[in-house]
Amino acid sequence: MTAVSCNQLERIYAVGDDPWSFRTSAYEQSKFRATCAALPRRTYRSVLELGCGNGELARHVAPRCAAYTGVDAVQTALDAARRAIPEGRFHRLFLPAPLPGGDHDLLLLSEVLYFLDPPGLVALAQQIDRRWPAADLVCVTWLGPSGNALQGAEALEIFRASSRRALRCAMSTDRYRIDVAEGGR
Repeated sequence: MTAVSCNQLERIYAVGDDPWSFRTSAYEQSKFRATCAALPRRTYRSVLELGCGNGELARHVAPRCAAYTGVDAVQTALDAARRAIPEGRFHRLFLPAPLPGGDHDLLLLSEVLYFLDPPGLVALAQQIDRRWPAADLVCVTWLGPSGNALQGAEALEIFRASSRRALRCAMSTDRYRIDVAEGGR
């Protein structure tokens, strides 16, 4: 079972900076609002979003955070995210990788887990546990066919089993679920 390659992700974005219609899809906008509603706190010092894509979810989350950091593997996505959140910090990384530092009290993983393979999921969960044990963690998982080696629910279970955190389902629909683990405060 292999992870999605950086080249595969770049091919997805070759059609433009919004390949999943995040900006115009009522479904996506509703999911972004639901993600914000699931956040355990009203405000945060710093959010680290893994797989930030074009920054559309960040438009919803960043106003609740004093600082925003986004990570993505695709330059086209990062360029769009910088336009969406000009005050944010952005890093081009292909996960799993050492994550950028910071005093993050929110880690956001929205529809990114199924792009990794099982060893990558284990490494990511362990890195997050080790570096940000007191941060809230929010995972949004697509439940339909991912087109990848791992499906969303399967990737979430591997990540959950590899983490010391008690992720609980905060919301579930027939298309996605939102899991939350509250950090120590």
